[in-house]
Amino acid sequence: MSLEQQVITFILYVFPFYLFAFTLYIVRALKGPTIPDTVLAIDALSFDIAAFLALLSIIYRSPILVACTIVLALWVYALDIYVSKYFTHKELGE
Repeated sequence: MSLEQQVITFILYVFPFYLFAFTLYIVRALKGPTIPDTVLAIDALSFDIAAFLALLSIIYRSPILVACTIVLALWVYALDIYVSKYFTHKELGE
């Protein structure tokens, strides 16, 4: 078995764990008792989706998915900065 086949087999075994984590994050985002819990769940879900896209780019050998992964991760990071600024200063913009 080649290294490529081993990587693809490993990724296929990891996919159910990603799907289980996605459902847990969605439940926490919908049932989160406070706003920071919801934001944290959405943040974790977004970064896991970015990692999921990176794994899909390996399987499908599609470099465009890597670009989408980078853009998604940077967008989520900017959202985190924006939300944390709102929570610390209680004002938007600036």
